[in-house]
Order: sequence, then structure tokens, then C-alpha cells
Amino acid sequence: MTETLPTYCGATVHERRLDNGMRVLIAERHLDPVVAVMVWYGVGARHETGPEAGVSHFLEHMMFKGTAAHGKGAIDLETTVLGGSNNAFTTPDHTAYWFEFASDRWERALDLEADRMQGLLLDPEEFAAEKQVVLEELSMGLDDPWRSLSRKVSEALFGEHPYARPVIGYRETLEPMTAEDMRTYYLRHYRPGNATLVVAGDVEPEAALAAVAARFGGIEDRPADATVEDPALQIELEGEVRIETTWDDNASRLIVAYAGGAFGSDEDFTMDVVVSVLTSGKLSRLYRRLVIDEGLATSVSANNDARARGGGFWIYAEAVHGADTERLEAAIHEEVARLVNEPVGEDEMNRAQKLLAASEAFDSETVTDVAETLGEYATDLRWQDALAVEARRASVDAASLQATCRRLLRPDRRVVAWSRPEPSEVNA
Repeated sequence: MTETLPTYCGATVHERRLDNGMRVLIAERHLDPVVAVMVWYGVGARHETGPEAGVSHFLEHMMFKGTAAHGKGAIDLETTVLGGSNNAFTTPDHTAYWFEFASDRWERALDLEADRMQGLLLDPEEFAAEKQVVLEELSMGLDDPWRSLSRKVSEALFGEHPYARPVIGYRETLEPMTAEDMRTYYLRHYRPGNATLVVAGDVEPEAALAAVAARFGGIEDRPADATVEDPALQIELEGEVRIETTWDDNASRLIVAYAGGAFGSDEDFTMDVVVSVLTSGKLSRLYRRLVIDEGLATSVSANNDARARGGGFWIYAEAVHGADTERLEAAIHEEVARLVNEPVGEDEMNRAQKLLAASEAFDSETVTDVAETLGEYATDLRWQDALAVEARRASVDAASLQATCRRLLRPDRRVVAWSRPEPSEVNA
């Protein structure tokens, strides 16, 4: 009897576990002669201790700065010569590296990833130079009013949990960091048993698995560090928290944030629908009311920031110059209260679900999209849960949405933060 394998976005998914503990997912899809290779490490900003804040993101930078076999810039140069693309990103929960190549040369990505999994140089001179790049990136973020305000909200919302810290870290933790500090962190986390490799696209599964095993199977795993804490997230606000700050321009910016649900939870899928109802398109509740009807805001958006240990639900609005900011805030609270007190109508639910389905289809077009979704679920939850995303989101109805909003979107669970013009800007 032939085994029926799971499929995701037209890709047949094969799973293997190497003897060293590395998880391998092969997502076979022959629509285009393209292959994406992603390596996911189960380490992000939440795994850092306080003095290590920012090391995960900094290490991501250093992964492009040389091994004994591939010097500084060699990875980017070779990627370009082979007509491919590459990049990386760090989040609170994981760090990921990706390549996209034509299907006749994709295995080169395996050589490059296997090499830097075990052979990163962390040359002190390169480390010092790249530290200045990261510090400049940090300074640019501090000069952004939205990032500055968001940081204050995160600190209030997440409290003592590592999620309160910015992924990029702080100047006071980055400046004293040494190459040896980073090497210790690298050896602790960048190992086969803490990694998931996803190969998605125009490949033959058995040949692809053999190619992966040939490069990664001989890399020795190291034991996990049992002393590293990974605390649960428990958000317990003692009523509404208010933040007032200023910025040296004439804009008034507002963030309203609530404690949200964990990645892959029922709350996660429900709050995606809430985002669509409130701010997706010109017919959404907040955009129509604040921007079109009442002229209180120049922009409004929402974000369901679901993470592995929990998350937040964020609403952002920038006031029209001279508008009544108290009225703007009250209008947002009123629309949130409507979700709590009244079920969303059938037409509005259908519209929100269709917008989400269209967005999901668009975000799953390329093999890199497929690799990213499978890898994220494999690292933060289970990869099989990615197969049910569409069905679980579609199952959200008016009753379950209202019940979730009643539980999560209470006034005593929110942070309200204003960034207002400095007095000199108001009078300018």
C-alpha cells in the first residue's frame, strides 16, 4: 500500500531526522525550476540572558563574515555568481538563514550552511567592525519615533520576560560583548540538534535527503545547556497602563496594545480575523471611521504579534495634525468594545475571511514562502500544524471571535501609549 504523504501549498512534505538530531523537511514541488534552502535555529532573543541582549541578532550578522573555507563576503559573492539570493532574520523565538537557487545548483547552499554551522571564525577584527554596524543600526532604530514608542510598550506589556527586550539589544549589552562571548553562545545554540533544515521546490526527495545527510550527517551535536532558562510568559497588568512621551516633530502617535495569544493557538487565528475586521482595507472598521468618516487619523493599522510563548495585539494610529487626540483614542476603544459586546455580522465576517485567504495565498506563492512557513512551525510548534492553518482560520466564526475578544481585549489588559509633539513643535 502506497503511503500518503502530507502536502502543503502543492508541496509533498517528507520528514527525516539525522542521527545527530537535525530535523530535515523536504517539500517537493515541481511547479518552477527553483529550490529554497532554509536553516532554522531554535534560538532568538528570548533565549538570551540580560547581559546577552542582542547577541542572537549580532551573531546573524557574523554568520556572513567568514569561515576558514569561505572568507568575508564569499557567501554573498558566490550566491550572486550562481544567480541566487540569500538573507537571514532574527526574531524573539528563532534565527533563520535562507538561499534560493535554480534547481540545477541548489546543493551549493548545503555546502555553505554546513560549513558555517560548525566553522564560524568570529575573527576579532571582523567582530569589532561589525559591532559598529549593529550599533549604528541600533541608533537608527532609536531615532525612529514608532520604534521608540513600541519599545516602551513592550517593556510595559511583557514586564520581566525576555520578550520585553528588543531583538537588537541595547548599547550597554552590545558594547562590552566580545568575540569569545559570542563563540560561547554560538557553540551552545548552533548545533544539529537545535536546527531544522527545509528544502523546498524542484527536487527529488531521496536524492535531496542523501545530499543533506552527506553534508550535515557528520556534524557532531553538542548537549543542550540545561542551565539556560526559557520562562513561560505570564502577563499580569494591574489595570490599564498609560505611557506619555514626546518626540521632536508635530505628529501625535498612539499605540494600544493588549496581551495576546501564543503562536498557533486558537487565539492566534482569531486575532488574525480581528486584524482584518478592524484595519484591512478601506471598508475596515477603524480605517473607515478614523480616516474616512471622522478625519481623526492619517493612518491606522493593527498587528497580531503571536509568539511561541504568548504575544500581543497592537493597534497603531497617527492623528491628523490638530485633531482631537482624546476623541481618537476614545473611538478606538469604542470599536474594540463593539467587538466585545456585539457579534460581527455575516457579511463582515465573510469579507474578513476572504481577505485573509487571499493574503495567505499570496504569501505562499514561492518555494521560499513554503520553506519559511514550514520552518517556522517546525521550530516554534510542529510543522504539521502548518497544514491546518487555512482550515483553522476559516473555522473562526462570529461567536468564537466575540468570546476571544471578551477574554483578551479588556481595558485592564491594555497598554495605551502616546507620543506627542514637544512643546516647541506644537507652538512652531
